[in-house]
Amino acid sequence: MSQTRTHDATEAQSREVAEASRQKEWRKPSFMKDLFLGDFRFELIEPFPNFGQPDREEYTAFMARLKQYFLEEIDPLEVDATGEFPADIVQRLSELGAMGMNIPKEYGGQGFTKSEYSRSMGLVNGYEGSTMGFLSPHQSVGVPECVKLFGTEEQKREYLPRCANGEVSAFALTEHDVGSDPARLTTSLTETEDGEAWLLNGTKLWCTNGLVASLLVVMARHEESGAISAVIVESKWPGVSVEHRCHFMGLSALQNGVLKFENVRVPKKNVIGAPGKGLRIALTALNTGRLSIPYGALSCAKKALQVARTWAAERKQWGKPLGTHEAIAHKITSMAATVFAMETVIDLACQLTDQGQLDTRIESAASKEFNTSRAWDILDDTMQIRGGRGYEKETSLRARGERPMPVERLMRDARVQRIFEGASEIMHLLMAREAVDKHLEVAGAIIDPKSTFAQKAAALPKIAGFYGVWYPSRWFSLKGWTGYGQYGPLAGHLRYVRRASQRLARQAFHGMLVYQAGLEKRQGFLFRWVDIAMELYAMAALCSRTHAMRQANDPNAADAAAMCDVFCRQARRKADRLFRELWRNDDALNTAMAAEVLAGKYAWLENGIISLDEEEAAYHAREAKKLSAGFEIPSEEMAAK
Repeated sequence: MSQTRTHDATEAQSREVAEASRQKEWRKPSFMKDLFLGDFRFELIEPFPNFGQPDREEYTAFMARLKQYFLEEIDPLEVDATGEFPADIVQRLSELGAMGMNIPKEYGGQGFTKSEYSRSMGLVNGYEGSTMGFLSPHQSVGVPECVKLFGTEEQKREYLPRCANGEVSAFALTEHDVGSDPARLTTSLTETEDGEAWLLNGTKLWCTNGLVASLLVVMARHEESGAISAVIVESKWPGVSVEHRCHFMGLSALQNGVLKFENVRVPKKNVIGAPGKGLRIALTALNTGRLSIPYGALSCAKKALQVARTWAAERKQWGKPLGTHEAIAHKITSMAATVFAMETVIDLACQLTDQGQLDTRIESAASKEFNTSRAWDILDDTMQIRGGRGYEKETSLRARGERPMPVERLMRDARVQRIFEGASEIMHLLMAREAVDKHLEVAGAIIDPKSTFAQKAAALPKIAGFYGVWYPSRWFSLKGWTGYGQYGPLAGHLRYVRRASQRLARQAFHGMLVYQAGLEKRQGFLFRWVDIAMELYAMAALCSRTHAMRQANDPNAADAAAMCDVFCRQARRKADRLFRELWRNDDALNTAMAAEVLAGKYAWLENGIISLDEEEAAYHAREAKKLSAGFEIPSEEMAAK
C-alpha cells in the first residue's frame, strides 16, 4: 500500500528542476525573442503566413460533419445540467475522426495541421465547452502528442492507432501539493527485482479524462536518482484506481478525477523518450498542445461579441438602441477590435508552428495568455451589456419565453482557460525566462549568486564586448521614425512597435543593473515587461494580416484596417502606461502589506461574516445531529459505492 508523502524542495532546487527541464537551444529564429531584445524583425511574420490559402477539402468536409453532429445530437444545456455526455459520444467522435485529429495518417489519424486542429477545437468550444475539455487533453497533451513527439516506433504503432480509434487518453502531472512546481513531485518509480519494469506509486489530482481514459501519460520520480520520467500506463492494469470525480464551477461534464497508483507494474518499454526526461517531454508537448486553448478562448469571445452586438442593437433604452449610448458603444468597439486581434494572434502562432521555420515557444505562451485574458474581459463586458438576462440561466430564459443566449454558461466554462495548461502567472514567468535567455548567456555569471569572484571577472570582457555594441544600438533607429512607408496607414503603428521594442530591451537591461540576481523575484516588473511585449506582438501581427488582406483585395480589407487602427491605438496607450509603471509603481508597498495580511494583521477586516472555521464546525455538527437522530450509519461497502 502506498502512503501519501511530501517531497519538500527549496526555492533553489525548484528553480534548478525547472531550468533543467526547459529547452535551452534556439536552433531557429524567434520573432518574439528578438522583439524582447529590441530587434523588430517584421520580415519573419510578413507576409502573413499562408494567408488566402483555401482549406483542404478533406478538412472542410470534416468540419461540416463535426458541426452537424453537434447541432443534431449534442444539447449543450442538457450537458451542462446533467454533467454527462451522451452515452455514445466517444464512439460517434471516433467515427467522425475527431479522436485522431493530431495523429498522423500512417497511424490511423487525420494528420491535421496545428491550425486545422486548433480551429476544430474552437468550433467545439464555442458550442459546448466540456467536449473541448475532453477532446483537447486527449490528443494535445496526452498519449498521442507525447508519443508522436518522443515515442519509439514501437510505441507509435501500438498506441497511436488505439487513440485514433476511440481509446481515451489522459495526462497525469498535478498532485495535491504539486502544481507548477515539479520539484515537489512525489509519485514514484521503483525498479523491480527482475530489472524489467518499474513499480509506480502515488496519487494524481485533476487528471482530465482520468475517469474514462484507458491510456495515461504519468509523470513520476525515480526513487534512486530523483529524475522524472514520463511513462505510459493502462488504466486496466492492477493497482490503478479512480478515487474521486472532481466537479467544477463550469465544464460540468468534464471527466476529471483523482487517480491512485499502487504498485502498478510499468514495463520499461513504456517510458516515453529517455528516462529522466519526463518534464522536458511535458513542457514541449504543452508548448504546441496549448495552442488549442487560445482558439477555445477566441470562440467564446466571438460568441460573446455576437450576443452583445445582437442585444445592444435590439434593446431600447431611453428611446434609442442600447448600443448607441456612448458607454456601451465604446465596449462594442473594443470588443470587435479585440476579437480581430485575438484571431490574428493565434492564427499567426499556429501558421508559424506549422511552417516550422521559427521557434514559436514564446508565441505559443503569448497567444494562450493574450487570448484567455482578453476573452474573460469580453465576457465580463457582455454580461454587463446583457444585464440581468446575462446572469440568468439559458434554461430559465427559455422557460419564460425569451431567447436563451449563453452568457452565464460561457463565463463559467471560460474562466478555467486562464488556468488550464499553464496559469496566467506561469505564462508570464515562462515568457520572461525565455526572453532573458540571451542576457543570461552573456551576463549570467555576474548575476548568479553561485558565481565566484574569478568567474565574474572572467565574464567581464564578454559582457563589455556585447553590451558595448548592443546597448547603444537600442537607442538609435531611423526606421523607427521614417520607415515602413510601403505599408501606408499602418506605417505609424509599425514605427511605434520598432521604437517600443528597443525601449523594451533597454528596460530589461536597466532591470538587470538595478535588481541583478533579484530580478527574477520582481514579478511586478517582469509581468509588465511581458505585457508590453504581448501588445507589440499583437500590433505587429494585426498589421501583417491587414496588409495581406489589402494586397489580396479582400472584401473585408477596409473593415480590417479600421479595426487594426482601433486596436493599435488602444495597445499603444496600454504599452505607454505599462512603460511608466515599470519604475513608478507601488510594488514594494503592496508586497510589504501582503506579508502583513498573510500574518493576520488585518484579520479584523473579516469581522461580520460567518467564518470558514465556523462553517466547517457547523457542517460536522449537522452531520452528527443527523446520526444521533436515528440515521443509519452506512456500511463501508455502501460508503464505497
